[in-house]
Amino acid sequence: MLNSINTNPGAMIALQNLNSTNTELATTQSRINTGKKVGSAKDNGAIWSMAKMQTASASSLNAVKDSLSRGQSTIDVALAAGDTITDLISKMKEKVLAASDTSLNTASFNALKADFVSLRDQIQKAADNAKFNGVSLADGKTAQLAFLANSDGGTFTVAAQDLSLAGLGLTSANTNFTTAAEAKSLITNLTSALQTATNKLSSLGTASTGLDTHLTFVGKLQDSLDAGVGNLVDADLAKESAKLQSLQTKQQLGVQALSIANQTPQSILSLFKG
Repeated sequence: MLNSINTNPGAMIALQNLNSTNTELATTQSRINTGKKVGSAKDNGAIWSMAKMQTASASSLNAVKDSLSRGQSTIDVALAAGDTITDLISKMKEKVLAASDTSLNTASFNALKADFVSLRDQIQKAADNAKFNGVSLADGKTAQLAFLANSDGGTFTVAAQDLSLAGLGLTSANTNFTTAAEAKSLITNLTSALQTATNKLSSLGTASTGLDTHLTFVGKLQDSLDAGVGNLVDADLAKESAKLQSLQTKQQLGVQALSIANQTPQSILSLFKG
């Protein structure tokens, strides 16, 4: 090896190794600080891009979950109104059955008729007020509602069920009675209306179950996406901790090696001592 005071190959090699160790140490410390092995595009461009896309998909599912939750609430309100309406129809049937009794006096008959009309009007009010966030599935003014189903904008469609008087065939034109015989004839209509109402409520219940199932799926999908992103970018902290200890030791040895290499030119002085 050339003995020179201008060039010290040993020191240059030791410095290169020390710089490499310091770079690895900085990378490891960054991973420990952030908890990520891919924190930016410069760490691994392909993985970072993939993780960003999947994170965006997972985040967009929050909007889907919000939409499906609104759908659930809208159906729940319609179902609550439907329960009230079926109770009202049952009471209406009870009133016309009582009014069909020919032994009633005029006052009792008129009282039953007034109760019947009041109950009928309450059905329309219940249907009109069955709204959530200004939207109803029971008032007969909407054919269907579409809620978000996925991050691509796909929809989950729920068919509306008309629970108004017209939708149940109970308009004032075909529910009036002035005699006991006319009251008796309405029993069949009310039985049919009750069956129609329960069928429509059954359809809404099925739609609600479908929304519940899909909402659960979306939640699981979001969790899977988050876990997948973690697998791509999260650092193994146990591994990084062990590596940190190794690099710190390697750094100390590198400093000592550089110190020893820097002392080599001083040995040349001994060649000139008499």
